[in-house]
Amino acid sequence: MVLLWKFFAFGFSALLPVVNPLGSALVFLGLVGVVSPKIYRSLARRIAINTILFFAIIELLGSALLSFFSISLPIVQVSGGFVLAAMGWSLLNEKDPQATVEEAHEEVESDEEAKSNSLEQGAFYPLTFPVTAGPGCIVVMLTLSAHASKKTISDNVLAHVGLLLAVIVLSALVYVCYAYAPQITSKISPSTAHGILRVVAFLLLCIGVQIAWNGASALLATVLQHR
Repeated sequence: MVLLWKFFAFGFSALLPVVNPLGSALVFLGLVGVVSPKIYRSLARRIAINTILFFAIIELLGSALLSFFSISLPIVQVSGGFVLAAMGWSLLNEKDPQATVEEAHEEVESDEEAKSNSLEQGAFYPLTFPVTAGPGCIVVMLTLSAHASKKTISDNVLAHVGLLLAVIVLSALVYVCYAYAPQITSKISPSTAHGILRVVAFLLLCIGVQIAWNGASALLATVLQHR
């Protein structure tokens, strides 16, 4: 069980700054515009479910893809760790956003039902991918999936269940941020949201370095064994 909660914390910390529910809520609000709270909740629910399925498929098929392309786990850990660290560094040095919530309310639609149907059609693309879970999330999840692969079946299952729980909790957070985006963004300024992002970005940088170090250690051990 310790392994399960370890990978839950590991996965949640790595995915949180990449998905960035608060920051994505600002984008989501701008794309959706002025509609009823019911439409916001309906869209948020569909996007949250899509996000769970999106990450679960990547987690389940990640190892199979690596085997198909004959890529070893240490290589994925090193390269993926560097990518995560680069993402964290980029987020740490990102400029403060200047967009305001008022910009999302500039256009008011007269036919809300027609707009609702249009938004429902875009629930996966672009609202789930790439607004909520972009290409960077694929790299992160593949790296985490590779890092969660253990020698024993029980450890392997616990590690992957921990990652799946992290995805479910993160998707629930996405739902809350999206469903109540107008209320949340009216109380949290973009600079505050960006400050929160800076903290989790530093965690992402540390996690990326740790994963890369684990992969490099495994590669070094393999080299020493063959000397």
